[in-house]
Amino acid sequence: MKSIGRIIISVLLIVVGFFVGTAWNNAQQPEQASEKTVASTDEAGEVSYQKDRERDPGDLPIELTPHEVKTINLFEQAVPSVVYITTSTIKRDYWSRNEQEVPAGSGSGFVWDENGHIITNYHVVRSASSARVTFADQTSYQADLIGVAPEKDLAVLKIDYTGGKLEPLPLGISENLKVGQSVYAIGNPFGLDYTLTTGVISALGREINSQSGRPIRDVIQTDAAINPGNSGGPLLNSSGRLIGVNTAIYSPSGASAGIGFSIPVDVVKWAVPDLIQYGRIQRPVLGVELLTNQQVADRMDLNGALIINVTRGSGAARAGLRGTTRDGNGEIQLGDVIIGVENVDVGSNNDLILALEKYNVGDVVNVKIRRDNKVQDVEIKLGSSS
Repeated sequence: MKSIGRIIISVLLIVVGFFVGTAWNNAQQPEQASEKTVASTDEAGEVSYQKDRERDPGDLPIELTPHEVKTINLFEQAVPSVVYITTSTIKRDYWSRNEQEVPAGSGSGFVWDENGHIITNYHVVRSASSARVTFADQTSYQADLIGVAPEKDLAVLKIDYTGGKLEPLPLGISENLKVGQSVYAIGNPFGLDYTLTTGVISALGREINSQSGRPIRDVIQTDAAINPGNSGGPLLNSSGRLIGVNTAIYSPSGASAGIGFSIPVDVVKWAVPDLIQYGRIQRPVLGVELLTNQQVADRMDLNGALIINVTRGSGAARAGLRGTTRDGNGEIQLGDVIIGVENVDVGSNNDLILALEKYNVGDVVNVKIRRDNKVQDVEIKLGSSS
């Protein structure tokens, strides 16, 4: 019995000693047990590490990477320049014949300059009787349509802005873009205002059809999610500069499938000044009327742009180009066929139009023609489409 008692007393002493030692250790080092190393990011995006006391996870600050900070700053700087566009159309009641304005659609746009010009897609405002522009601060303005370019799917609206100084998006360059570089799209998909999607440029030099049926070339392809409502919104590079205008998606379902298209900013910079000043694009022209019946051209196996008529006093007339005529027997005598402009081959009317876009009114260009199965070069001074 005495040995059992000694064992019990020994066990009790060990247990009491353990708890006393633990309490003493906690009392001597309270700070050391309650500290941990955490990372934080300052406004400049620099990451620092420091000791921090243990806290409830809900009390911890948001810890952002430098990349996240840069993306957030890009969005916050750009969003005041992005607008939500809603359009209306006039509908007549079948029974009463009364007319009323009903919603027609919505899209996105962005501020072009401090004079209140807003850029969007032509298809966003097509057939609309009125348009309204709403900013991120929820201020809203009635907009006037002052210029359209269906062949580029671009349109310019004008508002009388009273909210202070407008903030145009800084313009970038699209000719030096690279596949793989990061891009950021801001818009209002499905009416969900001011949505940011990110991705990369997945291809360059794409071609899509415009609202006029004429191709738009050198289009940017991106995997950034672009959905209905994003149309007309900006595509930005990692510096927050405009590099494209989101215009279309490739999707059997109508929702983003990872393939979106944007009109290059270089095309926008070329077209918008004319839209603001003239309401449409002022194109450099040769001064010829071309065969537009594609079925006839296909039957003739025509490789080039056939001249039907030459405008009197035009550069083409002064250069001696010939149109299509009938001889004394009523037989059709084909006119000159344009097959090249400078170093660019011309296989169709669209090829000729797009080739001339690179030049200005008054420029003299070398035009290659086929006449009576012989090829020759002529110099032509370009006129204006107005």
